[in-house]
Amino acid sequence: MTEDNKDKVELLDDEHTGDSERVDYPRRTHQEEYSAEVAPTGTFESSRGDREAERDGAADDTGTASRTVGYVGVGLGIASLFVWSIILGPLAAVMGFYAYSQGSRTSGAWAIGLGAIAALSYFFLIPFTR
Repeated sequence: MTEDNKDKVELLDDEHTGDSERVDYPRRTHQEEYSAEVAPTGTFESSRGDREAERDGAADDTGTASRTVGYVGVGLGIASLFVWSIILGPLAAVMGFYAYSQGSRTSGAWAIGLGAIAALSYFFLIPFTR
């Protein structure tokens, strides 16, 4: 133990039990807790729960809108197979792309597929009508 350490730490022998107790100098009698200052911000349960509730509410609205657009796109895609395929087909594909990008992947992919098939079939079948 160096001379510098001897100044800072003193081992006191308990006369009755013979146990040693470490005492740091200067003795600090106040007990402070620093966990709130050291903890990262936003980790408390109440604030996290509030933010998750806000996000879930917004996600439900977006999910419902994209699902509706996806279903309308699928409906337009099916209709475009029979009537106005050059108009309804690309419209269904655009609506399907929007629904797919917003999270409604299944109905969006179906709308894109049906719209593309309808538009391409128009260009393939138009020469046979004249």
